[in-house]
Amino acid sequence: MAEVVSMPKLGFDMAEGTLVRWVIAEGKPVEKGAVLAEIETDKATVEVESTFTGTLRRHLVEEGAIVPVNTPIAVIGSPDEEIDVQGLLGEGAPAKAPLPTAAEATLEQSPEAESPKMQPTPAAEAPAPETTPGDGQYPGGVRASPLARRMAEEQGIDIRLVKGSGPRGRIVRADVEAALEAPQPAAPAPGPAPAGAPVAPVAIPIWEPREDQKILLSRLRGAVGRRMVQAKQQIPHFYVTHEYDMANMMKLRAQLNGLLPEGEKISVNDFLVKAAALTLREFPNLNAALDEKNNQVIRFGHINIGVAVAVENGLLTVVCRDADQKTLRQISAEVRTMASRVKEGKVKPDDIEGSTFSTSNLGMFDVAEFIAIINPPEAAILAIGSVREVPVVEGGEIKPGMRMKATISADHRVSDGAEAARFMQAMAKYLEEPLNMMM
Repeated sequence: MAEVVSMPKLGFDMAEGTLVRWVIAEGKPVEKGAVLAEIETDKATVEVESTFTGTLRRHLVEEGAIVPVNTPIAVIGSPDEEIDVQGLLGEGAPAKAPLPTAAEATLEQSPEAESPKMQPTPAAEAPAPETTPGDGQYPGGVRASPLARRMAEEQGIDIRLVKGSGPRGRIVRADVEAALEAPQPAAPAPGPAPAGAPVAPVAIPIWEPREDQKILLSRLRGAVGRRMVQAKQQIPHFYVTHEYDMANMMKLRAQLNGLLPEGEKISVNDFLVKAAALTLREFPNLNAALDEKNNQVIRFGHINIGVAVAVENGLLTVVCRDADQKTLRQISAEVRTMASRVKEGKVKPDDIEGSTFSTSNLGMFDVAEFIAIINPPEAAILAIGSVREVPVVEGGEIKPGMRMKATISADHRVSDGAEAARFMQAMAKYLEEPLNMMM
């Protein structure tokens, strides 16, 4: 039986996405879980997996088209069944001829065939607009995927000089790789200095003011900005800060990492994800979202911790699902893998959707403490500072100690200061006595 694949909703506020590339061509077999296409959202380029097994009978959307969520983009069925597209898509769908069977499709593609191959039909309600350098959709007016931009920046390549091979000249990873492999003109070797020639004085660079620059906002930065403005305007935030004794946790981490191979070390953040998840079992009101329409609080049955990951021009949150039920090693491996996909621009929908409580850690930047903006529709977020060696007073004596500050931002419509304070206090039994996380 034929099935319709629709543009997925890959974000809380996603309204549309750009179909960057079809990975599987028409007429090719598809397995459930195989990557069908690459979709670019305001946040990232996401690989969309098939939820069906069969043959990809037709692309309903062209590469490069901007498509609203839930719009049909492809039809998957058995190789030889006759498919009525109009009947399959519903009454509102434009009339189309039935899809050709596998045998008919082969005949159509042969040189002797009189009829041209059926072309994919772009989404009617979302034609791909022509983009100009000043429309704000592509930074600098250059069509390029987020991964291609990052690779070019890391390799010192001017993205404007790279020739794109993607839809409508869009620059993709392969184009940057080709530019890297292209032979570079050799610089002339400096000749020997004449005998007795005076040595030129070394010029000391002097900082001079530069002209103002106008840089277009990236799609990700624009999306983050819109959501944060919405969150600060519509959610009554309040904040509670707690300081933790991290000496025992740092000792345990060193012992565990001494037993683990390189590439599998456990980070401080992994401990914090686990500790927050276990504490949320006791405070379900903070693992929640407000449903204003129905005047109710939704307490989530699963504890899915979002972990903020810094990317080019913004942040993405990857989701560690059921973090309270996983070991530190599992949490570490999952977060590391998802963060790697984010930085490569190859995230999966499950990587960034479904968090019920978020964390934001700036400890690696030697930040003592900060506050974070709640990630809608969640009710709270935990901002984490660095673990520091500081003087502490114990028994009237000043001694060296390991301390870390963390601040919870909570929605005052869902919780209150006393509950947030008890949450922060309860988390100490996991961070200050970390063996509780291992039991």
